[in-house]
This record gives sequence, structure tokens and C-alpha cells, in this order.
Amino acid sequence: MTTIKDSVHDHIEVEGAAEALLDTPEMQRLRRIKQLGTVQLVYPSANHTRFEHSLGVYHLASRALSHLGIEGDAASHIEAAALLHDVGHGPYSHNIEDVTHRHTGKYHDDVNELVTSGTIGETLEAHGLDPDRVAALIAGNGQYGQLVSGELDVDRMDYLVRDAHHTGVPYGTIDNERLIRELAFVDGELVLAEGNVQTAESLLLARALMNPTVYQHHVARISKAMLRRASEGLLAEPDIDAHELRRMDDYDLLVALRLTPSTSEFAERLATRNLYKRAVWAEIPDVPDSVIDADHETIADFEREIADVADVSRESVILDVPPRPSMTESSSRVMVNGEIRQLERESPLVQALRTAQEQQWRLGVYAPDGETDRVGRAAADTLGLDIDGALVSAVRRNLNATLDEFE
Repeated sequence: MTTIKDSVHDHIEVEGAAEALLDTPEMQRLRRIKQLGTVQLVYPSANHTRFEHSLGVYHLASRALSHLGIEGDAASHIEAAALLHDVGHGPYSHNIEDVTHRHTGKYHDDVNELVTSGTIGETLEAHGLDPDRVAALIAGNGQYGQLVSGELDVDRMDYLVRDAHHTGVPYGTIDNERLIRELAFVDGELVLAEGNVQTAESLLLARALMNPTVYQHHVARISKAMLRRASEGLLAEPDIDAHELRRMDDYDLLVALRLTPSTSEFAERLATRNLYKRAVWAEIPDVPDSVIDADHETIADFEREIADVADVSRESVILDVPPRPSMTESSSRVMVNGEIRQLERESPLVQALRTAQEQQWRLGVYAPDGETDRVGRAAADTLGLDIDGALVSAVRRNLNATLDEFE
């Protein structure tokens, strides 16, 4: 058994197959991938890694298994899946996942080839575990897969608390002990036991508050968009393909961007925090549906047209269109009067949070400092935006009207 001191859960005890998995190259790579990607450019202390988070998820999974009375072979497979659930993450975590997915068709939880072969597969088999079964649990398949990947999974329980701890914001606070203690399997579904609507709401509220202040903070979004653009440029070169890019760590990617002439300027800007600025920051009612629902190729066409109208280079315009607001946690299941019900049916808070989420949604257009006014007006015309509600130059500076407006 290995005992590891953790900044969130204090001491974590790791044993069996999980202990052996810690020292595989695939797990050690996660030490070099920051949990929050470019969020560190907003919150300097947000330097925690996927490795730390994976340990936390393993710890919470072990606690949940003990509470649920799951032991032996089943528990060992679930614990291995919890530890390995993020082993497929690419550099900067989710920041460039859309880019690699377009080229490979795979997301970070598509880890079958990593888990069933190589060092991880050999380690699992050496400890009597089935790699295919572990990979299926990571994908959220089967009854016990809900613990690793689902609306009430231990992954979410760890990252909310860990991200809040390392950024210093008070919004991600949830009662993990209560959540784990109230978990139950009913008719094959993972639910919160009777009387726990408010417990489920706490998870929903924590995520809703972390979204504008941390995950969708405008500086984090700008730097993420710049990293995506740079990564696309890197993949346009002949030396690196998307499969190789997926297996890099943060340092590999930054070095590759610096050494590639077509992406070196973005690398330098990211390394020195010389970021693009907002030219447009538009609310959802001011943006046509055709823009919100545009695919990658259409967005690239918009960027070229905006650059032409503004008479700037193509690289000076980044159009950042987030997905439509969604709230997967609202489908968490709770027991009410002996029935399994979805949280959104029982909680008046859900609709209020949906409204808040829609009001926080923003379309962004980013450009180098000094070109934002031209690019902003060109973007408003090209995209058919409500100019008064979109142009950053028309918004009063230093008026912190929303949670994400501080620098």
C-alpha cells in the first residue's frame, strides 16, 4: 500500500492494481497536463494536474464502494477505472479536444487502445483484471460505470472541489461525504436516497457558479481559443498528426508550437500572456441562430470574411462560438416518495439556473490589441449581430456587472 498526501482529501491510500498503475508511463504523463488548461492565466495557483485529480477520483470511488458494499473483483475493476478515467486526455486537458476530435473522431474517454494494450493492459492483467472491462467502465457502461462517468459520478465530485481549492474561489464547495453516503443503486440506477433533493441541488449549484467564474472566464476562453487556433496550424504542417498530438503533454505542445514558424507567434503570446482582446462579447439574444449553430468550416469562413472586411490578417480574427447552454446535472436521479425522479422535476432551482446559464452565454470575437474596434464592427456586420449589445467598445469598462468580468 502507498499513502499519498493530497491537498484536498488529505491522505489517500492506494493499493493493489491501482498502486502498480501509478508508475506506468501513461499515468505519469498526467503529471504534465494541467487540470484546467489555460485557466492558470487567470488564477495563477490553478496549476493542479490530471494526475492529482485522478488520485482524488480513485479515493472517492473507494469511499463510495465501501458505502455501497461493493467488494472483491468488482471493486478492483471500478477502482482501476476511476484511476485511469483521464488517461486519454490530451495536452491542456479539454482546451484542444475539439481540434483533435475533428481529426481522429475520438474524445479523451475513448481509451480502449490505451487500457487494453501496452503497459496499462499488462499491469491490469498481471493483477487479474480484465482491460476490456475497465475500458467499458471508463466509458460509463453498465451499472457500475455510472460511478465513474454519470450525473452523480465521483469524477464531478472531485474536480469541483479541487478546482475551487486551487483557484481560491468559494463557489465549488460541495459536501462530498454527504453525497457519497446517500448514494444507492435502485433498479440498476445510481440515485441519491430519499430526502436528498437539496444534496443534488448543491452539486448543480456548485457547477453553475464555477462556470462563469472559472471554466468560462473570458481570459480563459480567449487563451483557449488562441491555443486551438495554434494547434490547428500545427496540424496543417506535415510533421505532426492529430494522433500524435493527443498523446503529447502540455510541455510537448508548447515546444512544438514554438519550433513551428507558422505557430511560433501564438506560442510566444501564450507563454508571455500577451493575449488577444475581446472585440465582440455578444449575448445569446443578439446572435442569429445560424451563427450559434454554425459548424467549424462555417466559422472559419466567417473569420476570413471578418478579416477581409476589417482589412486585417486572417490570424488577427478568432471567432469563439460556445455550444448552446446545457445542464446535464439536472438529470441526476433522486428518490422521492419511493420513486426514482429526475432532479429537474423536483427542483425549482433548476429552471432558475437554466435562465442564469442562458444569460451568461457569450459569443466572443478576439483580435490583437489595437485592432479590436475594426474587427468588432466588421464582425457585427458580417454576423448580423445587435451592435449595441455586442461591441466591447460600447460597454462601460471596469463595471463588473457579471461574475466573469474581473481581469
